[in-house]
Amino acid sequence: MTELAVAEPRNQLAPRQPDEPSELMKWVEDARQANLVAQSLAATNFAGPFRGKPDEITAAILAGQELGLKPMASLKSIDVIQGQPALRAHAMRAILQGQGHEIELVESTDTYCKMRGRRKGAEAWQYVEWNIARAERLGLLGKDQWKKQPKTMLIARATGELCRLVASDALHGLPYAAEEIDGYISGEIVPARAPLSVAALTAPTPAQPVASTEAAYTVSQDTSGGNDGTWDEDVVTDSVDWPEAAQPGGAA
Repeated sequence: MTELAVAEPRNQLAPRQPDEPSELMKWVEDARQANLVAQSLAATNFAGPFRGKPDEITAAILAGQELGLKPMASLKSIDVIQGQPALRAHAMRAILQGQGHEIELVESTDTYCKMRGRRKGAEAWQYVEWNIARAERLGLLGKDQWKKQPKTMLIARATGELCRLVASDALHGLPYAAEEIDGYISGEIVPARAPLSVAALTAPTPAQPVASTEAAYTVSQDTSGGNDGTWDEDVVTDSVDWPEAAQPGGAA
């Protein structure tokens, strides 16, 4: 029997698997899905300052996703102030605490704030102090929110500084608290003010309108010379704007 030479099988290539999507393609798909959500949210009051701006809502959702925030939390945690996106101070603390880092308020008054924090697994504490003198040196005390709620603003400043010291990597591309950016007002987007023109600065103050006396109560003088309790309609000595409750015939 003739032996036939049997060719050895060549190395077989593994079946070609479809290429896994790249990180960029995954992000593009996330962006597409976020935009679908944004289109629905843009018409609601839940969008807050982003109402009617689906593109900005999309960006906020994507930025929040990178920080571990869900879509609705992103809308309540990210502000755009003078064209710059930033996290609110409470959101910065929440992100770090959610990752196991520690942030604590040690002391807080209207003139002084002290906070401490430490990275997960670390033993040493980092301390940050903010006071009114420091805020004054930076020219902050003339701003509206510093006049209304200095205690809150001191905490926000200390929070932003402390979070960057403890875990700046957790904040990614949003390392500053919204309260640290000029123009912040209660979590709302503040449009930049247009400079006043020379004409607007030199325009005369408009005259104040003279209050109408049509509704004034007329008090007349009794010129009859008698004491009969009658009043002459043609002689007027005064015109009085009576308070509603004190008008003749009104409520006592």
